Amino acid sequence: MQTIKIKYFAPITPIAPAPNGDWVDLRAAEDIDIPSGEYRIVRLGVAMQLPEGYEGHVAPRSSTFKTWHVLQTNSVAVIDNSFCGDNDEWRVCLYATEDTHIAFDDRIVQFRIIEKQPELHFETVETLGNADRGGFGSSGRA
Repeated sequence: MQTIKIKYFAPITPIAPAPNGDWVDLRAAEDIDIPSGEYRIVRLGVAMQLPEGYEGHVAPRSSTFKTWHVLQTNSVAVIDNSFCGDNDEWRVCLYATEDTHIAFDDRIVQFRIIEKQPELHFETVETLGNADRGGFGSSGRA
């Protein structure tokens, strides 16, 4: 079992793993209004020291758009384990499709830790030597 040190910047509900899930909910550390067509950087109220060799991926919860009509502007935020200082508070960029209000302590996004990609080397070749699948967008065609 991995231990993650966490520092709270606001009195939000403490983070805990979901009993039947692989992702952990993160909460808004402030009340914030976002007008339609605008974005805001929303404080999540935590800093963490992730284990060596891991990074955090932050993504919307399945109910985020339905509840607040917001999209995460970078789709998935990647937080590497060097972002672990006392002032490295996690945040999320959200774009509103309608006027919305996010309340303090609302569960707005989720995260999980992922093992970092191994070191890679790329080799340029003339052919990959494999059968084609039909090109981009070909899956599911009748």
